[in-house]
Amino acid sequence: MSKEYFAHETAVIDAGCDIGKGTKIWHFSHIMSGCKLGENCNIGQNVVVSPEVKLGKNVKVQNNVSIYTGVICEDDVFLGPSMVFTNVVNPRSNVNRRGQYTKTIVHRGVSIGANATIVCGHDIGKFAFIGAGAVVTKEVLPYALVVGNPARQIGWMSEYGHRLVFDKNNRAECPESHEKYLLEAGKVRKI
Repeated sequence: MSKEYFAHETAVIDAGCDIGKGTKIWHFSHIMSGCKLGENCNIGQNVVVSPEVKLGKNVKVQNNVSIYTGVICEDDVFLGPSMVFTNVVNPRSNVNRRGQYTKTIVHRGVSIGANATIVCGHDIGKFAFIGAGAVVTKEVLPYALVVGNPARQIGWMSEYGHRLVFDKNNRAECPESHEKYLLEAGKVRKI
C-alpha cells in the first residue's frame, strides 16, 4: 500500500504516526511516534513534531518550529517560522518531568507569527493572531490580536486576518470577506 502523503528523503518519520492524505513533510523534519497529522498539512524544513502531538487539517508549519508533547492544533492553524511551544512550566536539567507535560490547545484558524513563544497551559482562541516575537503567558481570546513580551492584546482580527475597526455600535466589517463582527462584554463574535 503506498502512502498518501509526501515526505522528503531527509525527513525522519517514526513508526506509529498517523499522517493524513495530502500532507507534505520537508527537509530534515522529524515526526515522532504517536503523533497525528491531519490531511493537507505542510510541515516545513527542520520541524520537530513530538510524540502525541495532534495537528488538524490544513495546518501550516513553517521552518524551524518545535511542537512538543501536550500541544493540540485544530484545523487551519498557521505556525510561523521558528516559533516554539513549551510543555513544562518549571524545567530543570537534573529533574525528569516527563509525564508532567502541560496541555496547550491552539484553536481553529489561529496564526502565530515568527519567533513567537507559547508558554504551556495557555490556550489560544479561534482565529486569534499572535504577532511575531510575542511571548504568550496567558490565555488568548478568540479573534484577539496580541503582541509583545509578555504578549498583550492590542486589538481584534477577522477570520481573514485583517484588523477589525469597531464603530460606535461595536460592529465591524472585514474589508476582504465583508463578514460582520460584534464586540460585546469584552469578546468578539461573527454575526
